Amino acid sequence: MKLWVDGAQGSAGAAIQARVKDQVESVNRQVLSRGVRAVNAIRNAELEVLKGQRSGRRYRKPFSKATYTASAPGEPPARRTGNLRMHWNGQVRTEGGSGKGVQVIAELESQEQYAGHLENGTSSMAARPFVERIKEKAAPEIERIYKEPYT
Repeated sequence: MKLWVDGAQGSAGAAIQARVKDQVESVNRQVLSRGVRAVNAIRNAELEVLKGQRSGRRYRKPFSKATYTASAPGEPPARRTGNLRMHWNGQVRTEGGSGKGVQVIAELESQEQYAGHLENGTSSMAARPFVERIKEKAAPEIERIYKEPYT
């Protein structure tokens, strides 16, 4: 025996197709929403990792009598101007989606040109890594976000 449901207007098949389409659209909206929430989790972790005191040398701020404590090699960068901590852009992208699922890419990128020099070091400065610490701090929250059931 063979049964089928066609998609002719007014048929059960059309109703099923419309319901499936609604469900797919709902899940896609939720996926994008979770991507935005993941970017926010990364941003919160970034703010947390890049705050606080460091244990390096004390310096005077240029054109000021104020001082700050720099980071020691291996520590996340210290805040002198706050530019590294405050200049980040987040975005959510999706790839795929042709019946095999969607890949969501939530990313946060520093807009400061010197971020790479701090992360990796230079010939005259030891690295002040912070990227892996941000990832480690954000990972539990991101996992929780993506494990939520779809409604």
